[in-house]
Amino acid sequence: MDDDEAIGRSLDGDLAAYEVLVARYSALAHRTAAMLGAGNEAEDVVQEAFVKAFRHLSSFRRESSFRPWLLRIVANETHNLTRSRGRRSELTLRLGAIADTRAPDDPEGAAVATDRRSRLLAAVRGLPERERQAVVCRYFLQLSEAETAQVLDWPVGTVKSSTHRGLARLREEVGNELA
Repeated sequence: MDDDEAIGRSLDGDLAAYEVLVARYSALAHRTAAMLGAGNEAEDVVQEAFVKAFRHLSSFRRESSFRPWLLRIVANETHNLTRSRGRRSELTLRLGAIADTRAPDDPEGAAVATDRRSRLLAAVRGLPERERQAVVCRYFLQLSEAETAQVLDWPVGTVKSSTHRGLARLREEVGNELA
């Protein structure tokens, strides 16, 4: 069942159809919440986001894509969480999402890859919040500029400039060796 059919059936009261959407987007929603700063509380953020999405499903514009609409709710819930904490939350990345291309019997390659990954993640964590959010959405979540703009509720131009500045800072911080 595609998203549109699942949404239509959910609006008609079919909870199993909404479960299809939850199953389809749970992992992405968790990654989004964690990468935007929810950390260990990502599960709570995602659960609240799915509840809000269900409650407001009737206001969803059917001609739009469900994925960025849901991720916008996740981003808002994450922002609410970090704001309520009263401090800036650290970016948590799941290293399993980053492909490991080294040979298993190459200890030197493993050490270099681990060091490079650690330096990159530290540099991403150190970016100003807006740049970090743009880079995470564009490159870790692989969202388009338009989807990133929708998720973060920014103009596309702001996404472009924040992404550009964030990538420039990352290049400066970790050099071109990660390219």
